[in-house]
Amino acid sequence: MIQDHVNGKWIPSLGKSSVSIVNPATGKEIDQCPLGTSEDVSRAVHAAQAAFHDWKNTPAIERVQYLFKMKTVFEAHVEELATLVTKEHGKTLSEARASVKRAIQMIDTATGMPSFQKGEFAEDIARGIDCVTVRQPMGVFAGIAPFNFPAMVPFWFWPFAIASGNTYVLKPSERVPLTNQLVFKLIEQTGLPKGVMNLVHGGKEVVTALCTHPDVKGVSFVGSTPVAKYVYTTCSSHGKRVQALGGAKNFMVVLPDATMDKSVATALESIIGCAGERCLAGSVVVCVGDESYQTVKERMTKSAPEVTVGDGMDPKNQMGPLISAESKQRILGLIQSAVDEGGKILVDGRTKVDHLPGYFLAPTVIADVTEKMRVANEEIFGPVVLLAKVKTFDEAIAWINRCNYANTTTLFTNSGPAARKFCNEVAPTMIGINIGVPAPMSFFSFGGSKDSFFGDIKAHGSASVNFFTDEKMITQRWLSDSNVW
Repeated sequence: MIQDHVNGKWIPSLGKSSVSIVNPATGKEIDQCPLGTSEDVSRAVHAAQAAFHDWKNTPAIERVQYLFKMKTVFEAHVEELATLVTKEHGKTLSEARASVKRAIQMIDTATGMPSFQKGEFAEDIARGIDCVTVRQPMGVFAGIAPFNFPAMVPFWFWPFAIASGNTYVLKPSERVPLTNQLVFKLIEQTGLPKGVMNLVHGGKEVVTALCTHPDVKGVSFVGSTPVAKYVYTTCSSHGKRVQALGGAKNFMVVLPDATMDKSVATALESIIGCAGERCLAGSVVVCVGDESYQTVKERMTKSAPEVTVGDGMDPKNQMGPLISAESKQRILGLIQSAVDEGGKILVDGRTKVDHLPGYFLAPTVIADVTEKMRVANEEIFGPVVLLAKVKTFDEAIAWINRCNYANTTTLFTNSGPAARKFCNEVAPTMIGINIGVPAPMSFFSFGGSKDSFFGDIKAHGSASVNFFTDEKMITQRWLSDSNVW
């Protein structure tokens, strides 16, 4: 039974309706997720606010001891967590396992908060006057997580929030709430004080309530661009800090000097890994010159059909299903639009998996993609490889920079000057050089630009300290009576 976790207790949601949790590999319902209300949010925020004073005044070195315990507990339950991720999301067990391990890395990094949160001191900024800066927690923060990484994405935020002295309310995606039910059960084993971490389930009503509640100081969100804009504008208008990570259209540029076999394999894995349901997945492979284009087409046409598709629980399978029937139909519509607009299907994955239950789509490769096509501008979030050709490197960069999205981009080359030019000139703020999924590690910060990110401070890494704390500047002078000494 899916329940909220508030003030250290499991309690039923106050919501009267629910949505099905479906195993996308089978299409069968495995549970129901309650759609909570603003009252659910209020009681969770109230518990977090009540816990804040004591937690804030707990020394940072003591706060992170709970995170050390969490790291140990989570490491002992990697397989259990990964299995839940695969059952409710569909990604392969190896992909799920990797996402859980990346989540644990976030905890590992957050244990360094006693060092990260240190302020600064300057003596004698004027005669007899010193200046001190300190970083203090702010109160209750909230996280609104997406469906594609049930275990990993929430950990981009909450370990850093609580390590720095804040308390937290998490709303996982209503499509995949099971993983975080287990996460909170494991957190209970660490003895974390009641109210520091709280869990509430729901849809838009819960999202809006978190974005408008007067006691919530800031919100972290990951999801589609339209919802990211909604979260950003709503939070901003209510005076909150906000980091809203939106959609993406990630270009991968192939120069003639690239190591073609490895580049094509890397690009394909980037696009079809996790069935394409990740914000750093590649999308449009832009080849510079005729020779590069022909080579990439030939190798992609050979490699894509060899990908084994099926239930992620079977280790023989390299790719699992899409999240829902609606998602599959949307992607099928995008594929057809590419055909209608002049694209050529080299590998058609639409019917290859018709014999499987669930929401499967095999890798699909479309050539002759142009900038004006719908598929070249919309986020697909599925295993569709788009191949395009330009004459020059500058044309490729210009195409990338005209796109409204700017999450990540990759260049395949063996030229140092070309790589330097690419990094200097492209708009996306997460860049890969011969790396298909340039996801920053937990100790670096994460986030795109343009319509891929709304806010001022990026996620995890050093940026998290800036987001989850406020800086006080104290200018002080001590006046003394000479008779004292």
